[in-house]
Amino acid sequence: MGKGIASYYGRELIGARTASGERYDPGALTAAHRSLPMGSHVQVTNAATGQSVIVTINDRGPFHGNRVIDLSQAAARQLGIERAGSGMVSLAVEADD
Repeated sequence: MGKGIASYYGRELIGARTASGERYDPGALTAAHRSLPMGSHVQVTNAATGQSVIVTINDRGPFHGNRVIDLSQAAARQLGIERAGSGMVSLAVEADD
């Protein structure tokens, strides 16, 4: 589906409503994307390490910079980009069962 820079939501957004109506939970494996349907499952892979995680789209964004996806803190941690704050990733939409 593409490649680009991923970032993650800061702790200041904990509990804020997402575009889907859910509240942001930094421990959930969720993400924001500009156009994918809510509820889509996306495999996000760290281009530098090969680590990957599957997230559920529940918000819109990112709306700043050249980023392709905003991840929850848990997803960023699993990808190994939490400390850096962002990283190059590839995205693949998971097929529905």
